[in-house]
Amino acid sequence: MKAAGGIAAALLALFYLYGGGLKLLRNRARLRPMMAWVDSVPMPAVRAIGAIEVLGALGLVLPPLTGLARWLAPAAALGFVLLQLGATSVHLRMGDRRIALNLTLLLAAATSGWLTASSL
Repeated sequence: MKAAGGIAAALLALFYLYGGGLKLLRNRARLRPMMAWVDSVPMPAVRAIGAIEVLGALGLVLPPLTGLARWLAPAAALGFVLLQLGATSVHLRMGDRRIALNLTLLLAAATSGWLTASSL
């Protein structure tokens, strides 16, 4: 059970490190092909979402690896569940029905949170 939680958290962290890093480093024009929603959100908010994703990714993997503040890993996973609920809402409000990735990330975050919380 512990290994499954670690694998789920690591995969989720890789995804969010990549996506969050792009939001932090790329301009609106370079983000637009991958993330159409960036046109409807101010760039400081896009950057803040990127920072939250990067910090959350670190929160998923560092506490279990170091043994310090291990409660942060399930808290980070819960944060990603909430983030994906918001992202799904934005997609649906914009008329974008392609939410399979959002729902997959939501389920992965919920699974990771449940597995890491159960191993505390």
